[in-house]
Formats: sequence, structure tokens, C-alpha cells
Amino acid sequence: MFFNSALVALGGATLAAAVNPLEVQGNQFVDSKTGNAFQIVGMAYQIGGSAGYDPSHGKDPLSNADICKRDAALMQELGANSIRVYNLDPNLNHDECASIFNAAGMYMIIDVNSPLVGESLGSDKPWESYYTAYLNRTFAIVEAFKSYPNTLAFFSGNEVIQSVDSAKFVPPYVRAVTRDLKNYVKNHADRAIPVGYSAADVRSVLEDTWNYFQCAIDGDENDMSRADIFALNSYSWCGDSSFEESGYNTLVDLFKTSSVPVFYSEFGCNTPSPRVFTEIETIYSDKMTGVFSGGVVYEYAQEANNYGLAECNDDGTVNLLSDFATLQSQYKKVDFSKVQNVKATGAKVTAPECKASLIKEDGFNNNFTLPVPPPGAQELIDDGISPKPVGQIVEITDYTVNHVVKNADGTTLSNLAVKPLSEGEINTPGTTSSSSSTSSSGSSDSTENAAPTSGPQGALSAAVMIIPAIVALSMTAGFTLI
Repeated sequence: MFFNSALVALGGATLAAAVNPLEVQGNQFVDSKTGNAFQIVGMAYQIGGSAGYDPSHGKDPLSNADICKRDAALMQELGANSIRVYNLDPNLNHDECASIFNAAGMYMIIDVNSPLVGESLGSDKPWESYYTAYLNRTFAIVEAFKSYPNTLAFFSGNEVIQSVDSAKFVPPYVRAVTRDLKNYVKNHADRAIPVGYSAADVRSVLEDTWNYFQCAIDGDENDMSRADIFALNSYSWCGDSSFEESGYNTLVDLFKTSSVPVFYSEFGCNTPSPRVFTEIETIYSDKMTGVFSGGVVYEYAQEANNYGLAECNDDGTVNLLSDFATLQSQYKKVDFSKVQNVKATGAKVTAPECKASLIKEDGFNNNFTLPVPPPGAQELIDDGISPKPVGQIVEITDYTVNHVVKNADGTTLSNLAVKPLSEGEINTPGTTSSSSSTSSSGSSDSTENAAPTSGPQGALSAAVMIIPAIVALSMTAGFTLI
């Protein structure tokens, strides 16, 4: 069943409304109240990787308020203003976690897919996975998160296109899912929440992927299948690199004419290790902020692929790794008071018209005739799914962290708690301090034409695993996947 949370306020607690909803204006994210352009200082958040999404046991990354409190407090200390969450169960209640991150001054970027069969598009034969029950599931994610003011955007797909072979059939289907999601948001949300795609940084297909999703069919920039945002998972800056050596300069050149916001949906090469995160100063410098809208570091929780900043143990304790402090120190080198207080230009870049000549790579799909919604899907888009989840900001009466957290040197963080921010305030590196350290004995730890590779996940981590869906006759238009 779906939950409609109605928590009772205790002790005079008031609803926190820390962040202002963001809007897309041209190629920028813009604070809807201040008019400032927004730079994402993000963190990939999927504890347990793909296994952290477990509908059979009522578990996903935003279902445990105590864990969210712990991690939001640590990310406040770090300086994050956004999280990206990959695999979520629309049947679960997310009100407390969404409210905690909202109070902490952090936005949420939400993927609508999951690794499970029937909950993502397949890259081989996408027509087999583009069916009504699958769309119903993506619409349920929209319903679950559309009412939170800190929901920044939805991703309709993640790295579904990884090569020319996968680009043969997939692009029209991803664009169709984007269309269906945008129409659902338009019909059922009280504000425009952008929908876009998270791409692999595979240079042989990156430019065509970007152009395929940002172009306007028949020159109509209001075309609902056109992506509102475009992001890429890029790991080309490794070690103590540079703007030119990493290829960041070529990405800036590529995207400088973008008609939609572009940002890193993942970054943070982990070779050599420990990481030095010297790309931070460049990402938030004048070299990039006019083209890129920041990025999301991969990732918060340590998994087998060794990209984590924190070891999150089964008993709720956390051991921060040295990379946490390193990233924190790199953020502190940036004057975010200047970065986040630049007025949006208001400039609108005209989207290219969708036509075959726009696609350069031989074998990449250049057909912009999209599949129509499958039988029954248009009725869901028009009338809404039923039953539907309902999300809302709720009172949080206690922001204290109840779990033991240790630094890499073994000292224990004391007095750790989320610091609720003022109305309209976003979390900023170097400005939030909610804990102090005390000495304690304890353990401490530590593809094709790609610019060196896209995400570390592919088939194994938090992002959407590309599993062809099996069409089940029992999945009919009126059912929500539960």
C-alpha cells in the first residue's frame, strides 16, 4: 500500500522549508525566489548499492529517518547541497528523509528507474520494456516526490546508451519516456520539475546523445519529448590533473552552446587512491560555471568498487574515510558565497532542430519519430495513476544523530546533528558546523572512446542496471508496481 504521512508535531516543532524550488531558465538552474543561478554541489547517495533498494523488505535509501539524519548531518559538514538517489520504492514513505534533507538545505535528484526486471528500459530491445506497467512505476516515483520543494529533477534514464550498438534503437525510447514523464509532471504536479537524462561520458556517442535529447522536433522548443536537463557521468579527471589534461576543456567547448542545463551527474575518479579531488576548484571556477552547473561526487557510502567517502556499517555506525576530509578541504578552497550569488543571465539558447544531419556518428539512431505511449498509458498520463503515493514535508522534532561516527584517525565525532537552515537557505561548504571531535579509541579505514570511462557502476552499483524487462501479462494499465 501507499502511505500518506500525517505526523503530529511535538514540542512546538515547526515545518522546515529551507530551500526554494529551482527552475530551469535557458541553460541554468535558477532559484525561483532569488533569481540566482544555482550550482550543484552534490553527492551520490545509495547505501548498499543496488542491494540498498529492497522492496521485498521495505527498504530503500530514503526510508530510514535515523540513517538519513546521520548522513544529512555529515553531508552538511562536508558542504553538499544536493543528493542524487538512484533506486527508490514509491510504495515506501519518504516524508521524514525528504524533510530532513530539506531542512539541511539539500535538494534531491531522483532516478525513476531501478535495477529490477520491469523497472527500467533495456538497451538491447527497448520496445520489450516500454510498456504501461513500467511507465506506471515511473509515474509513481513522480507522485511520491513531486510535492517536496527540494525535489530538483528526475532522470528518465542512466547510461542506457553506452556505445554505438546501444544507440541503434534506444534513443527514441528514452526520449519517449522523457516525454511521458514531462506530460505526467505537467498534468499532476503543482510546479514544473525538470526531467532529463544521465549519460555515460563515452566520447564516440556523447555529442550525438546530447543533441538527440536537447533538440526540438519540428523546431518546437515546447516539444514535451525534449529533455529539460542533460548530465554526464564522467571520470576523466584522475589524480592531480588539469583542465586540459582531463579533457574538461573539450567538454566545455562541446556544451557551450547547450540550450539546457548541463552538469556532472557523477564524477570522482578513484585512481590513484587516495583521491585528491583537485577538480573541485576547476568545476566551480569561471572556466566552467558559465557552461556547467556543478556536479555530483560519486559516492557517499563505500561499496566494493571503492568510491566511497564513508563506511556505513550494518549497526548504523560510520567510519569516515580520508577521502571525506580531502573533499571537504577542497570545497573550502572555493568561495561559494560568490559562486551561488550570481544572477541568472536569463539568456535563452535556441535548441537545434531535430533532423538526421544533427547526428554525426554512423550507426547512431537519427530517427525522431517516437513510439506512441503503449495501450492504457495515455489514460494514466491524463488521469493519474491509482492508487498514488503522497509525499509531504513533515515536522522533525529531533535532529540529533544517535549513531557513532568516527573520523579516519579514529576520533569520535560528538554532538553530531542536522542544523536546520533558514527559509531559502542552501547548505554551503564551510558554513555549517554541527559537531566537534573528541579522542576515542576506534578503528579507522580508509569503454569505448571514453574519457577514461563513464561511471564505475554499469552493472554493479547504485545506478540503473540495464536489464531487459519481461512483459508480464498480469501487468495491466491500472496497476501500480508494489
